Amino acid sequence: MAFPKVADARKLNDEELAQEIVNAKKKLFQLRLEQTTGRLETPHQFKHTKRWIAQLLTVQGERQRGVSNTTQA
Repeated sequence: MAFPKVADARKLNDEELAQEIVNAKKKLFQLRLEQTTGRLETPHQFKHTKRWIAQLLTVQGERQRGVSNTTQA
């Protein structure tokens, strides 16, 4: 699975962005639950999911502040 890019997050509209944040946080919760119960097979997913959440929240914050970032990462 490839890393999601911040450009992918910028393509989402506000409702999709909010829903994606909720979905990513649910995934992180599931990963923590699996780790606690000893069923976690992919511990690297923590890093991937946290990074994706950070990118989504950054884009959401930019939109709330009215910042237009045209640079593509």
